[in-house]
Amino acid sequence: MLRLAWLAATLPILIASIPTPNLTWLRRILLAFARRGKIMHSSQKFTIPQRFFLHFYAVASVWTTLLLAATWAYAYSMVPFVVEPFTYSTITSFLTGGSTMRTGSAKLRKGFVAWQSVFMLLLMELQVLRRLYETVYVFNYSPSARMHVLGYLTGLFFYTAAPLSLCGDCAAEVFNYQAHLVTEFIVKGKNQMQVTELEFWQVVNPLFRLGWKHWIGAAVFLWGWIHQLRCHKILGSLRHSRQSDEYVIPRGDWFEIVSSPHYLSEIVIYASFVVATGGSNLTIWLLFVFVVANLSFAAAETHSWYHQKFEDYPSSRFAIIPFIL
Repeated sequence: MLRLAWLAATLPILIASIPTPNLTWLRRILLAFARRGKIMHSSQKFTIPQRFFLHFYAVASVWTTLLLAATWAYAYSMVPFVVEPFTYSTITSFLTGGSTMRTGSAKLRKGFVAWQSVFMLLLMELQVLRRLYETVYVFNYSPSARMHVLGYLTGLFFYTAAPLSLCGDCAAEVFNYQAHLVTEFIVKGKNQMQVTELEFWQVVNPLFRLGWKHWIGAAVFLWGWIHQLRCHKILGSLRHSRQSDEYVIPRGDWFEIVSSPHYLSEIVIYASFVVATGGSNLTIWLLFVFVVANLSFAAAETHSWYHQKFEDYPSSRFAIIPFIL
């Protein structure tokens, strides 16, 4: 279902991006939904305040935290890490980007999937919590800034489906495990429930036994995460420093090479999930393709707006991807 949802969301954007006059009507429809803030026409109907972005990250923070807690509990209790001596096969697996948990029994392979999901949900948690903080304390949305209601609903869908996509390979098992716990609690009561003792090292140790590709993915994630933080601070400072709704050309960090570096860094962040899974997860690939298509479509419109707004806008800047778009 998630794969179909990402395909359904991506295909219209890809089709509308084909440079042919016959698809102008589709581009106009999608742009009407995608526009927000400075590039939205003031006369457009069915709009809501752009400050409602807060809802995206509030929902995402709660949802991602719940998924992380449930998946981590499942990974720890149902498929605990078993310390095995390093053998030639496990060393070879690690050097080729695999995991010492991935080889071996079916239980260990199931454990690998669960702990990999925990790893990616931890990264997602860092992302959505930072975005929540920025929405409250960094951005100062103009009272006149609006976005289309369908764009708002798309945002809610994205921040519900994206975290779920990161743990999709074990989501059914996690749900069944949590449902079993609830049923057991109802039948036996609190006093009859088995108490699971948590040891910190056993809770986090399996994360360190994942393959090097996961840590390369984490490094890519932090690279994009840090640059998005910087770019959002630049955008937030522009809003705080001006007295009216007049816009100025943002400068600094990746703004020197692209018009929408916060979108570029978002693409880098979601590319890190593809790297962390070694490109083997189709659902995460489809999530990534949607992010690229959606943000590239919006960035092209923003780039055009900048050139129309400012006669001295730097001609060397690309829209979102250096030397490509």
